[in-house]
Amino acid sequence: MIGRIRHGWTTADNADPYERLLRGEIFPAIAAKEASGYRGIQLFRRGLASGGVEFITIMWFDSGETVKRFAGDDYERAVVPATAPALLARYAARSQHYEIKEQLSY
Repeated sequence: MIGRIRHGWTTADNADPYERLLRGEIFPAIAAKEASGYRGIQLFRRGLASGGVEFITIMWFDSGETVKRFAGDDYERAVVPATAPALLARYAARSQHYEIKEQLSY
């Protein structure tokens, strides 16, 4: 299993609209692609001392090959829909990928 991690930062005023965009449009559009090997997504949000807000998404894929089928040959390039940058102060242009060695749920 592979975790694909992406970071984005926004202002406090844009945080709720950005979260609504993610949950209401972007995540459903990803799911609608029915990409083979895509297993889901998590959204993390935290306020920063600067007053801004950081978002992290972690997508779950069966393997590195399924990530490449989803994201293309330059699979580390962040896939950012055209509607998102207007709400983001900045975002990481590259995604990180980690092999998930253990996953426990209680």
